[in-house]
Amino acid sequence: MRHDGLQSFASSGALEKGPVALVLIEDEVEVASTLRNLLVRGFRAIAALVPDGIDLEPEFETTIHQVSYNTLSEGALTRAVNTCIAAAPKVWFHYCYNAEFLYYPFCETRTVGEMTAFCIEERRDTILTYVIDLYAGDLARCPSAVSIDDAHLDRSGYYALNRTDRWNNHLDRQMDFFGGLRWRFEEHVPPARRRIDRISLFRAQPGLELREDHTFNIAEYNTFASPWHHSLTAAVCSFRTAKALKRNPGSTFDIHSFWWHNSVPFTWRSQQLLDLGLMEPGQWF
Repeated sequence: MRHDGLQSFASSGALEKGPVALVLIEDEVEVASTLRNLLVRGFRAIAALVPDGIDLEPEFETTIHQVSYNTLSEGALTRAVNTCIAAAPKVWFHYCYNAEFLYYPFCETRTVGEMTAFCIEERRDTILTYVIDLYAGDLARCPSAVSIDDAHLDRSGYYALNRTDRWNNHLDRQMDFFGGLRWRFEEHVPPARRRIDRISLFRAQPGLELREDHTFNIAEYNTFASPWHHSLTAAVCSFRTAKALKRNPGSTFDIHSFWWHNSVPFTWRSQQLLDLGLMEPGQWF
């Protein structure tokens, strides 16, 4: 299913029912595995926003909406997400990039639709997702730092700071989360890009807008939990930072390995992320 631009996709009827996944394809790295992960999660519609020169595999011809879009332009993410929000208020959305994989509690046996239905019952319109960096354990064998078969993650080294307003007052139930490769190699990462928190699962509403720093213009959307108890959280397991650090001439020659004493192989199972405290089920059992 091909669409000649974002407006064509937004007006095609594909956004009538959610949850909907929006995938910004920046290059050809692990595109197929990213899309397969979202298909398994049970999204009603999946849109791959694809720049010129990249085509999806034939297996996705009838299951994925291929949308022509310049994903490398300035503001590409926010423009795409906000266009879809305006076209489909009340629909649940998830956004990510290629080489990123969505995990949530019990995702092996429960669909993303079941999870969002539970959140609606809890009067939540958002699910906080932590971006957990993945990286190849052996860069000599995988110089791009991307390897599905040799994927590793950090089992510790994550922390949070209270988010403050312009007067340095703490914002209610909002925190900035850090860790992973952006923390260990922070000298190569601009300060504005060091956070690992995204509200990448949310229910749209009129007037809602995503901002460049992965926060929304409605304060409650940026909270990590309800006022009355802990809320369900999820994880986006991502090769994107590792890929960028090895691709960038300013950092690639300074990094010979991402492995350290707190590296563990990624098992591609939600239970590992739960055991490490990298997401939690809240009241969902």
